[in-house]
Amino acid sequence: MKLVNDQLAVKARTLPPTGDGFLMLAGEVGTWRGPFASPPARLTAQLKALVAGLDAPEVREANVFRAVLRPPGEGNEVLAARGIRPARFDIVLLIRTESVQAAEDVRDSTAYQEIARTLGAVARRTHEIVAGNAGLLGDVDHTQNHCYLFNYFYADDRDTLLKVWEYTAGWFQANTALPNSALMRPVDGEPADYGLINHASWPTWRTFLPSLIFRPTYRNFVLANFKANAVAAQPTIYRRA
Repeated sequence: MKLVNDQLAVKARTLPPTGDGFLMLAGEVGTWRGPFASPPARLTAQLKALVAGLDAPEVREANVFRAVLRPPGEGNEVLAARGIRPARFDIVLLIRTESVQAAEDVRDSTAYQEIARTLGAVARRTHEIVAGNAGLLGDVDHTQNHCYLFNYFYADDRDTLLKVWEYTAGWFQANTALPNSALMRPVDGEPADYGLINHASWPTWRTFLPSLIFRPTYRNFVLANFKANAVAAQPTIYRRA
């Protein structure tokens, strides 16, 4: 990987990856007004009710998220050159299971298939993956009304992408007190439009948003390293439905 402005580089303080599995279903449903999303409240409530029916013992947690804001990202030209559509998902369902195999089993269940049909019937586009854990800063707490990040990454080489994440996550730890992050990597055979999807959270807007707007190092280190390594990074902030 190329490291731009390496005097600012600090590797993230990581934990060993877990054996968790993830089943993620995302959809483009509502409208975007600039960086602001307007997902339909009725649909999110319907999906939340259906998710409550996922009572399989291998399901550790299941949550529905609605998009709120799309912060500055990088790499639209990379996506265009590869024929990959930008991630504009305003509704996300994330199921965490005890293993990757368990996530695949949940995807085959009747309860999940009803959820997928419900979203697919109204979405302009959906994106579904089973993934494993590729990196960890800490478990994401879904019991609070936090600001939740899903960052959809693409790069030609996923090993380079993982190295870039380690340094850019280090910047977020140092500058936004990022408390957690669970990096999801689609397993073989799953759609690879986004080679890594980072899921994280902050307690409030003020813990991270001012740094993205006012800290010059967000652009000349974080975004600059994405650009130098041909990484498309498409972050979106969500709330739990």
